[in-house]
Amino acid sequence: MDYDREFLTGTVGVLILSLLGERPMYAYELLQEAERRSARQFQLKEGTIYPALHAMERAGYVTAQWRQGDTGRARKYYSLTAKGRRQAASKRRQWEAISAAMRAILGGPDPA
Repeated sequence: MDYDREFLTGTVGVLILSLLGERPMYAYELLQEAERRSARQFQLKEGTIYPALHAMERAGYVTAQWRQGDTGRARKYYSLTAKGRRQAASKRRQWEAISAAMRAILGGPDPA
């Protein structure tokens, strides 16, 4: 499905913080993981993820470190800072509350 860019803007940060909460990843790996887990519903572009990662780095939510990847190629891995972990938890709580409210409004199933 083609999503409205404005609609996705708020979700990209939640997605990145959530994935990085599991393990450090490089940008393309984040894109692939989001696509895989969403059954290809999220097909984000590098032009979307890099500005978000750079903003999170400036905000102190993530740090970046060049490392050698599995293929021997150097990759820039992003990982959450303590501040980023707190932000990820906060964003997750917000997302769950908003999702529940939207399901109630739209008539979807209640997860409780």
